[in-house]
Amino acid sequence: MAQSGLSDESNVPPGREVGFSLPSEGTGLIVRDRIERHQVRIRTPATVTPEPADETRFWFPTDAAVRIETDELEVTGLKGIVVRDLFGEMVARVDGETIIELGAGSYSLEFFTSVKVYVQISSSIRITADSTRTCVELPEQVPIHIGARSYHTEPATTITTTDEPRDVMKAVSAFGSALKTTSVERSYPTLRGHPPLLEVGDNLDIPDGFEPPNTGLRIVVPPDLQSIVVVAPLVYYLGATLEPGPQPRIESETGFVHLLDGPQGFESEVERVLKQVFFLDCVTRTEGYYRVNLHEREAVEERANLDFASLYDANAGERLKAYLSVPFHEISELMPEWTLTTHIEAQRDNLSLLPFIVNDLAVVKTPNTTRVSADEVQVSAVDDFLRDEESFTRSAASSPSAPDAYIKPAESESADQAWVGDGAPVGASKPTRQAYENRLARTAKNGCISIAVVCNDPEMGAEEDLLDTIYGSRSELPFEVSYHKELSTDELRTVLKEQNDFLHYIGHIDNEGLQCTDGRLDAESIGEIGAESFLLNGCSSYEQGMGLINGGAIGGIVTLSDVINKGAVEVGGVLAQLLNMGFPLQTALNVSQRNTATSQQYTIVGDGGMSISQTESGTAIICEVERTSDTFELTFKTYPTIESSMGALVKPAVAENGQHYLVSSDEAVFEVDEAQLREFISLEQVPVFYNGQLFWNDEFLEA
Repeated sequence: MAQSGLSDESNVPPGREVGFSLPSEGTGLIVRDRIERHQVRIRTPATVTPEPADETRFWFPTDAAVRIETDELEVTGLKGIVVRDLFGEMVARVDGETIIELGAGSYSLEFFTSVKVYVQISSSIRITADSTRTCVELPEQVPIHIGARSYHTEPATTITTTDEPRDVMKAVSAFGSALKTTSVERSYPTLRGHPPLLEVGDNLDIPDGFEPPNTGLRIVVPPDLQSIVVVAPLVYYLGATLEPGPQPRIESETGFVHLLDGPQGFESEVERVLKQVFFLDCVTRTEGYYRVNLHEREAVEERANLDFASLYDANAGERLKAYLSVPFHEISELMPEWTLTTHIEAQRDNLSLLPFIVNDLAVVKTPNTTRVSADEVQVSAVDDFLRDEESFTRSAASSPSAPDAYIKPAESESADQAWVGDGAPVGASKPTRQAYENRLARTAKNGCISIAVVCNDPEMGAEEDLLDTIYGSRSELPFEVSYHKELSTDELRTVLKEQNDFLHYIGHIDNEGLQCTDGRLDAESIGEIGAESFLLNGCSSYEQGMGLINGGAIGGIVTLSDVINKGAVEVGGVLAQLLNMGFPLQTALNVSQRNTATSQQYTIVGDGGMSISQTESGTAIICEVERTSDTFELTFKTYPTIESSMGALVKPAVAENGQHYLVSSDEAVFEVDEAQLREFISLEQVPVFYNGQLFWNDEFLEA
């Protein structure tokens, strides 16, 4: 809890997810998510003295609260404000350039920032907002209560099950107990809690209080593990029970039946239903707590005859029946790109990953893979080497370290793919239970975002020089970047054990480990790892990356084969720039792979949703620009982050746009003139693809 006169967070009780502090310079208050390493700066005209406050006084849950007195609050990078009255009714929404004045009364303000912030004020209020800042002005100094909640979520319990399918069905049925609502608002990421953890043991044990919600829905599938893992995310999202039966189907208590073994096959039909229900929930919820002008709603209304006001109040069975009456092909192109498809071998050892796969709301597929030879994986490295005679690979061995088997999952329509099974995936990430558990065990941290850069070969110094201009370049965020050169095995072991948010390693890697001045350091030999995430920018670093995950890291970027030094420098610079901007590991790699062929040799181990900092706007943004005669076509593409995942909203500050879009939407396309384009691109640091080439926004503006 924040203390009166707090100047730093040293007095915040250990484990408290959210902390309040005074800035080291200037006035106001800093709200920091100490788990996810995000912060919000609230400026005030004069110094304030925060005092502990009752965190249960707000409409929505908060982790901590303080009381201050001021006549003005100013926040930069705010995505919007919702204002409610004493009864919780929405009275105003602030986003984009606007001025709103509210008469004397008691109001609750919800700030959409990288930390969930709530403000209670009893006064008349004037709110002014533009593309860079939002200001809440009061006629005089009054008491203001500020509460905050972390986006970090944890499972509430652990369920034990055998690997007998009927027991697993009962365990999966309990996943829906984590939903904070079974209304359409479950499509908001903050209202979908993390499913209970799953342990495989000798008996089924579901703790009391974790029964499936009473939705009246049940899903029937054959009692085999393959069917169960495929349908698990749908069971969770619908809050349904899972029961055995010969024909896959969904049933409601009112008699509605939808078969899941359609012409596209069982797995494809489950995918279609999950996407359709989720998408139409996002559209229907505009009748509820957050009434916004949603682009996707207008588009659906042109194609489907749905009464959203009635659907908002309908029971689960009636709503599902109405949703599935709309042919999938009529609305599928309006749906945002799905974040993740997970390919999983349905076997005992992988069941414990189901809660994490379900928490990601992944589409689940069972194996349809191709075995890839090491020679095929190496081919791009060989091509690069032949094109550049002066370059060299980052391997110090004649036979570099390589996985025993490479697996290439079948392509999907999701932005990302993951592989849960034996072998190293090509074109997909490699999540592990250890990585997810490491994230759950992440502890609250005070202070700066810490990055360690290690360059263990002077011939690769060009990359280190490049990183020196990138990491920590954001003035509004506290970074601490340390640089280490030509370390011994003991020195590198010490750096790896230190508590750092990110490790960027540059150097040779082979089958014995990371090259040091006095030999090799094998990641598996280190023990407990302090680095939470990493980039191992050397040859065939997959096995060493898995070693770091096993030692305590959460996620990292590794290579599957030899990489040429020149290409590795380019990839390292692009990834550093994106990670510094707040992009998650997987999204940063995806963008890099669009920019350079060398990036195809890199993949993710562990949790690809991990990020080392926060984005300026709360979501990862990429702009694609094409010239069309005298104007430009601007595509505003967003990708999920921890605070803005699937189901979140974004309002592009482009020209006169007045609409919101769902995160990952492909629909946000605008025609702008040069002045409008320049104004938008200058708002924040974003990567821009122009004529297929990647620019940073300042480079693009200069060009």
